[in-house]
Amino acid sequence: DMGTHTLPEGFSEFDMFAFGSALLVGGLLGFFLNAISILAFLKVKEMRNPSNFLVFNLALADISLNLNGLTAAYASYLRYWPFGQSGCDYHAFQGMISVLASISFMAAIAWDRYHQYCTRQKLFWSTTLTITSLIWILSIFWSALPLMGWGVYDFEPMKTCCTLDYTRGDRDYITYMLSLVLLYLLFPAFTAMSCYDGIYRQFKKVHHHRFNTSLPLRVLLMCWGPYIVMCVYACFDNVKLVSPKLRMLLPVIAKTNPFFNALLYSFGNEFYRGGIWNFLTGQKIVQPDVKKSK
Repeated sequence: DMGTHTLPEGFSEFDMFAFGSALLVGGLLGFFLNAISILAFLKVKEMRNPSNFLVFNLALADISLNLNGLTAAYASYLRYWPFGQSGCDYHAFQGMISVLASISFMAAIAWDRYHQYCTRQKLFWSTTLTITSLIWILSIFWSALPLMGWGVYDFEPMKTCCTLDYTRGDRDYITYMLSLVLLYLLFPAFTAMSCYDGIYRQFKKVHHHRFNTSLPLRVLLMCWGPYIVMCVYACFDNVKLVSPKLRMLLPVIAKTNPFFNALLYSFGNEFYRGGIWNFLTGQKIVQPDVKKSK
């Protein structure tokens, strides 16, 4: 019953509806595009190569984040979280795995593309399966730590979704958060930056720009940057001084990342979009050949 649940501090009925709708639209768009990307990989035999497998795993991580956002949208329309504290822990854990895996696969794809376009080294299945397993295992490991007491999962300001509790600002939070920033933002961003920089130089040399090399890193930082800045700020100052609405807006922006990733890595990828086209229309397409650009 809605009457028994008071609205969270700083939010009106309209706010709950607006945030819920933003989560719903972002979640559905991302879910739809990532589902097409996943189904295309599973259905079109020609697509199943090691490089595309990394893109497929990125879509899996992202669709998982979409489901997380849709759960939050559902709770926002209810105006309260219906799944209890253990549901909150599970929701935050699942969301964290999705995010860490997603960012890792973006870096892995950058590294693979560097080899595709610059060194012409072929990626083997054994390497891809090792990288993929490592990414998932490490994402689960780092996401499980708050459940074991390093960091804490709790409700976001709207009380309709859960994440790492950044309001505590204690030593546990600070050490955990800064470790995450180093391993899951600075390291992947640096990897992506150096790989795409190398690809850009290669494209310039052959006078043939096959895709926009600055977009992947820009999209990552645009979606995740503001939220991570707030989480780092919380290491040094009382983040409760930041308005609840702004603290709620930042994760909502971050959760649009799967939608942009699908456009960029699946639909905008010359080796992947042909398979999507084939899956949607049944028309066969000729795979682009990297060597032609020499």
